[in-house]
Amino acid sequence: MPAGDGFTSDQKYDIDKAIRASETVCRYEFSVFVGTAEMESHPFAQRLHAALVAPSRSVLIMVDPTSRILEIVTGSDVRRDLDDVSVRLAAVAMQSAFAEGDLAGGIIRGVSMLAEAARKPQTLHAE
Repeated sequence: MPAGDGFTSDQKYDIDKAIRASETVCRYEFSVFVGTAEMESHPFAQRLHAALVAPSRSVLIMVDPTSRILEIVTGSDVRRDLDDVSVRLAAVAMQSAFAEGDLAGGIIRGVSMLAEAARKPQTLHAE
């Protein structure tokens, strides 16, 4: 998250904690950008996503609170486990929290929902 994003240190800690927990749940990487999109939001979010260390295994959540824009970009590997319906549900949950003025809570909820939806089912091995 960029500096000067308006979050308290506790909110930053909680968002970071949610990201780390989510990465453990589904084994994909999560990144959050909160700030002003420098161009049209979707191409801007795609460019941010492409600049990540492992874009094919990453999920980028871009939030522009001023313009009320939310973009979620998933990598090619992530899309095998995370479908569009799950992404839309997470986006709706995030937007609901944002509308109530809870930016940090919306991000935390969205990251958690995306991770749970991308979680690979456990397999049982019979011997």
